[in-house]
Amino acid sequence: MKSQLCLGSHPADVLPASNNSVHGGRGITSKLGKKSTLAALLKLNLVTVVTTLMLLVLFGGIFAPFLHGRVFRRRDLECTSVKLGYQCNQPFAQLWGQYSPYSSLKSKSPISPDVPSGCTITFAQVLSRHGARYPTKKKTELYAKLFDRIKETSKSYEDDFKFLKNFEYTLKSDDMTEFGNTQLFNSGAKFYDRYRGLAKEIRPFVRAAGSPRVIKSAERFIQGFQKSLGLDPDGVEKDRPPIVNLIIPEGESSNNTLDHSLCENFEQDNSGKEKQKKFVDLFAPPILERVKTHLPGANITVTDVIYLMDMCSFHTVMSTPDASKLSPFCQLFTPGEWVDYDYYQSLGKYYRYGPGSPLGAEQGMGFTNELIARLTNTPVNDSTSTNRTLTSNPTTFPLNATLYADFSHDNTMITIFTALGLFNSTEPLPLDRIRTPVESDGFSASWTVPFAGRAYVEKMKCDWSPRKDDEFVRILLNDRVYPLHGCNVDSLGRCELNDFVKGLSYAASGGMWDRCFIKKSGNS
Repeated sequence: MKSQLCLGSHPADVLPASNNSVHGGRGITSKLGKKSTLAALLKLNLVTVVTTLMLLVLFGGIFAPFLHGRVFRRRDLECTSVKLGYQCNQPFAQLWGQYSPYSSLKSKSPISPDVPSGCTITFAQVLSRHGARYPTKKKTELYAKLFDRIKETSKSYEDDFKFLKNFEYTLKSDDMTEFGNTQLFNSGAKFYDRYRGLAKEIRPFVRAAGSPRVIKSAERFIQGFQKSLGLDPDGVEKDRPPIVNLIIPEGESSNNTLDHSLCENFEQDNSGKEKQKKFVDLFAPPILERVKTHLPGANITVTDVIYLMDMCSFHTVMSTPDASKLSPFCQLFTPGEWVDYDYYQSLGKYYRYGPGSPLGAEQGMGFTNELIARLTNTPVNDSTSTNRTLTSNPTTFPLNATLYADFSHDNTMITIFTALGLFNSTEPLPLDRIRTPVESDGFSASWTVPFAGRAYVEKMKCDWSPRKDDEFVRILLNDRVYPLHGCNVDSLGRCELNDFVKGLSYAASGGMWDRCFIKKSGNS
């Protein structure tokens, strides 16, 4: 496959209480309005009651702020920090699926993400999603048409929906927001701080998929990295900043391990959307019914309900440089409805790009095999999406580096995590009820691929290891340790390097990549 390259060309308050009298909600996880009676409660089936109680416990009190009619804005702190990410509007902002801003999951990690005492990091790879962005061009067109239709058909605007009367859709498309730029700057600074032992002397080899927002993310990451280097009294060659070493074009004509688009049958698969639709048919109709009571006459559908919920995040991350101003779209929906929405987005990731997709893992095998090569300092052995021209050239794929930074998109990252086996213990997500991220062993859109989400792959040596030359591998997603599978994992979530590589034999074999190009029956 042909690939055009660019080498070294880029140096780098409180949520108001709702006026809606039925704002208690009727989503799957929140079926009781403020005027519900005991009789109404008894009509709920046992599964719903048990699920609701489990959610209250497993989300660690996530509903408490809502029950008091507020979401904490953390005005005493900055909205986003290098160490913790986005801290405003929590915990609400963790229910926006892949449109959630990055927030550290350290407190939700089953194992401490800190580098173990007595251990030294000898290799670190970050794989990052781009920062917060505007909607895609396609979605921008759909959203704009929705608001035009609401204005054309609505007879009145009631309660929390009053702002829609004068709302003008002015969001741009595709580009990163100012807040997204800040996210990636902070990400670069955090990467430097965490891996300072290497970073003070070594510059990461940086690659980016070819879309402008991904390239910009890499550049902002570099600026944050360089800022921390400049502040480090032990930093070496501070006038030698990292650069974006390689930009790999996106599209079906390019072999690109940072952007899925090559596997024909995978790209044509709609099973993920079909799974999402089954869940939408359960949770969205009651919301639509309620929304229509506040927009009498409005010509809207269950799909439009999802679009209105999307706007909560998109409008928030573009309104201010630090995303401190919560969009009025957010208060149109109840806590239970937001849990439903977050799960809806997770279903899309799981069944379209993750373990629930017949060819999801195959899309991430190219990157996985590149990672194996980097960890073991051996040539890439792959027959899937790698570009052999690039991987065989030490200029475009060096094997002697110890710091790597790659920038991609959420969907591709899910395929890579799947190929790495991070979700091997996650049972298939049900379509008729909610399963929390904790119950799903850490799988959810908001926990894995939020705006500016990142994975760290670490290789380390420990002075207390029986064999001093033993090297161990560990993977963190957004500061949460995801214990490895397919190898003998220890209490720190790690596997010995050679054992880790053996556990990736399916990816090394190419899996079912050959099915990508088999014509299905009925195709001409």
